[in-house]
Amino acid sequence: MFNFCSLYSGSSGNSLFVETKNTKLLVDAGVSCKKIENALQDINIDPSTLDGILVTHEHTDHVQSLGTLARKFDLNVFVNQETLDAMPKQRDKIPAKNIKTFKVCDNFEIGDLKIHPFSIPHDAVNPCGFSIYKEDKKISIATDIGHMTNAILKNLEESLFIMLEANYDPEVLRCSSYPFSLKSRIAGPTGHLPNEMAGKTISYLLQSGLKKAMLGHLSKESNFPELAYQTVLDELISNNYNANSLSISVASRSEHSKVIEL
Repeated sequence: MFNFCSLYSGSSGNSLFVETKNTKLLVDAGVSCKKIENALQDINIDPSTLDGILVTHEHTDHVQSLGTLARKFDLNVFVNQETLDAMPKQRDKIPAKNIKTFKVCDNFEIGDLKIHPFSIPHDAVNPCGFSIYKEDKKISIATDIGHMTNAILKNLEESLFIMLEANYDPEVLRCSSYPFSLKSRIAGPTGHLPNEMAGKTISYLLQSGLKKAMLGHLSKESNFPELAYQTVLDELISNNYNANSLSISVASRSEHSKVIEL
């Protein structure tokens, strides 16, 4: 048993769920505690049975209810020291005994899962993605990526499943109501990943055994689920992919996905 579920994903808030028979984890807690509780209960998970919360970075859409969840359910929070220091409001809510710091690129274990955090380019103090291993199976989570790098691709190789950012379409972003400064930030080298690059990344990962992909962290103002999906699909088709070899889905900002079994 090795399952993944996107509880919420988008520019308005992010929280993901990973489980095996013996271990249950959240990745980020960027919506209210109540919303996360409801989503977990909707997939028959008692929040008090979680083994911890992994934190990618300190932006509010990833840590909004982190401290509240940790305190309410006595949950361990796994976070790098720089990120912890950058979110004092959340840090001060977490009981000291529940804070578990890691160094990016150093492996650690939670229950029967091995976690490998890796650096990503984003405008946060020390942001990271995660590769999560259950024996010989690997899933990866990579969002909030300003630009794709060879190092990230190396970390994503051999994943059976990936949760990958497809944040914006350049033309929709250009015509959006965002101020120029925000448009520049989103499209900049430490901003977010556009749909086409998500497609190129998934095309590359097919070579190393990728079977399922979920597009996540879509912008509300500069993307559409159908557009993200079609852009990625077009990129795959241009690389002659077999439609039966890969399952693609798009995470919702407002409701949980189906539970994906690996």
